[in-house]
Amino acid sequence: MAKAFISARAVSAAGTSFSMLGSDTAITGNISASADLHVDGSVDGDISCNALVQGEGSEITGAVRAETVRIAGLVRGSVAAREVVILKTARIEGDVAYDALTIEQGARLEGRLSPNGGQMPPAIARLPAAEAELILPAAAE
Repeated sequence: MAKAFISARAVSAAGTSFSMLGSDTAITGNISASADLHVDGSVDGDISCNALVQGEGSEITGAVRAETVRIAGLVRGSVAAREVVILKTARIEGDVAYDALTIEQGARLEGRLSPNGGQMPPAIARLPAAEAELILPAAAE
């Protein structure tokens, strides 16, 4: 059985906390976090967080809601954020709502693009401070 690596205690270079789902991690269920989230594994459920960074080989099946989103893998579901960056390795099967949008050449999008017009999408405006927190201990060394 693969070991899950989820750390809510890590601190980014900017001094903010973040959680990371390793490439060998598969989550079934919704994730809600007040911190930043880095996903290298797979998530089958909705994600609400402050900032999401998705790794190149990862998959998300569900809605993504965040202040900022950087997508490099596969997303099957809608994306809503103030700032969206879609990297060349990304594939999105769903609609994208944004205030600021960057799409690299080579990225694939099957859905509609909708500017927020300066209005935060309702799902983001209602993000809780911390609805749930998932912490699994790191593998023993």
